[in-house]
Amino acid sequence: MSMTLPYLEPLVPRDPGERRIPEPPRRGEEGGPPCRICSGETTSAVWSDENWTLHPPIGGSLPGAVWLASRAHVDSFCDLPDELAADFGRVAARVERAILALGGVGRVHVYRWGDGGAHFHVWFIPRPLGMLEASGMMLPLWEDALPNVADEELAAAAKRVAAAM
Repeated sequence: MSMTLPYLEPLVPRDPGERRIPEPPRRGEEGGPPCRICSGETTSAVWSDENWTLHPPIGGSLPGAVWLASRAHVDSFCDLPDELAADFGRVAARVERAILALGGVGRVHVYRWGDGGAHFHVWFIPRPLGMLEASGMMLPLWEDALPNVADEELAAAAKRVAAAM
């Protein structure tokens, strides 16, 4: 059975491009554009403590999605000092519990993509309860494919997450 969704363009396979070695610098790396987190060009934090800031996304389809960034300018898990890495686990658990408290959430998936900026941040994305086709690695694909909700709705959900923390 084939289903065409009005907001989806058909997927077209393509050959991979030429590898770029060395890779171009990311935002915040020497020779790259400025770090958006450090320069304050991201969405305003809805929650913060001495180590972390929590932000709503822009242009998303799943209310309750948030991203967590370290205040320290570190790049990856292996760059986190031991104390900050341990604190990440504590804060990540709080974020997950707060997203689950929104209701209607089957699971909270945690993703770290580090290709755009040289600043440690992770995404918490709620899988809607019962939406099993979005299980596992399919959730970010569905998040991209579903129609976006208003940024105000994303921000309001993120504020509810922050309040539950």
